[in-house]
Amino acid sequence: MKKVAILGRPNVGKSSLFNRLARKRDAITSDVSGTTRDIKKNIVTISDDREFELLDTGGIDESDALFSKVGEMSMRAAEAADVILYMVDGKKLPDEEDKKLFYRLQNLGKPIALLVNKIDNDREEQERFWEFIEFGADTLFPISVSHNRKLNPLYQWLEKHIPPSESATQDLIADEQLSLEQLLEMDASTDEEEDRSFKVAILGRPNVGKSSLLNALLGEERAVVSEVAGTTIDPVDETITHGDYEITFVDTAGIRRRSKILGIEKFALGRTEKMLEQADIAILLIDATAGVTELDERIAGLIDKYRLGALIVVNKWDIRGEKSYEEAIAEIRDELKFLHYAPILTVSAKTKQRVVKILDQLTAIYERYKRRIPTSKLNEVIAYAQRRHQVPSHHGQVVRIKFATQFAAKPPRIALVVNKPELLHFSYKRYLANILREQFDFEGVPLEIVTRKRGERSDEL
Repeated sequence: MKKVAILGRPNVGKSSLFNRLARKRDAITSDVSGTTRDIKKNIVTISDDREFELLDTGGIDESDALFSKVGEMSMRAAEAADVILYMVDGKKLPDEEDKKLFYRLQNLGKPIALLVNKIDNDREEQERFWEFIEFGADTLFPISVSHNRKLNPLYQWLEKHIPPSESATQDLIADEQLSLEQLLEMDASTDEEEDRSFKVAILGRPNVGKSSLLNALLGEERAVVSEVAGTTIDPVDETITHGDYEITFVDTAGIRRRSKILGIEKFALGRTEKMLEQADIAILLIDATAGVTELDERIAGLIDKYRLGALIVVNKWDIRGEKSYEEAIAEIRDELKFLHYAPILTVSAKTKQRVVKILDQLTAIYERYKRRIPTSKLNEVIAYAQRRHQVPSHHGQVVRIKFATQFAAKPPRIALVVNKPELLHFSYKRYLANILREQFDFEGVPLEIVTRKRGERSDEL
């Protein structure tokens, strides 16, 4: 595996760049010179298929014995590296000591780039960046790590010096000329984690029966039930075991219209939204005697906002009146079109009618929520979808889907590598999503499809 070392004098932003490339806050950053003293390492992947070992080194400074020792370690890291990134502070004038260090590293005969950091805008680039041309570097990048500015050219340069990984799935991504037959022969299956615990949020209008439903699911009086709307203020957590799964329920505070949210109930809504950030699945509870209201639709919007698995539960089914099952379901589907993928159950929390089926549905939805589709199978279905309905051209420009890969789960997210991603119409992506749901059974799960060019880097991927 190739090694890439980040070097430079103290406090120029080396650890911030290390964290940015590693996509996590692993190296401690501060304004104090000499914060990094040891060599920090991390395995980094760019463009989905190029892996390298990234080295964050201490600032090179011979002002005292400690910094001198740190500098020696940094230089040894440079000698062991395959690629060198030398970083300078763009807010200061070029320093003679920086030039000497850069020339010393140049003499190692390795690919080296000069990174002028802290160039936060176009004005600073025009006024100061040109001064660093005197380093005589063949490769020079004006960047701002803190502002995530102009890092893509650096990533593209690194791609030239980091070979693709050799694994089967990564080879698939690296070579877009593979035939469908070759794709199908590849074993791109991934081992799923033994993930058997998940969180379920119970959402609904005040007095719709959330606490009653929680008590019915737990088989005990855990939450206070009252006819007074807004009885539940704090979310109430309770964990039960169902089969091989550990399910944690959160009985959320009733959510009212924003104009009626006052004082402690406003605080409760904030607590509810924080809880949703950690949830995997949401139960949207509908009152069968009232049907879907405008407020129900707004509450349902939180499920879409947090990309949660979804189950619609219609409570008080035993006292619904004369409305038939078909009529009730049709009305719900019509009002909640954006939750078209969510299954619907009719129950009575008070009599416990069909409540046990909720647990079976939740575990099935979670299995789909965390599922990963092998790349070969995914591309087989995408090819089938294109044979059924060809990708529309855009004003005579041909749009081609080269391959697909799932890059995340919980919820499933699919990346399509397209020659002209901006021209792939949203309606065709919706068509592909429907085909994927049809072939892989994503009932109850949001499915996201994004498009990108080959080699394009995005923070979300």
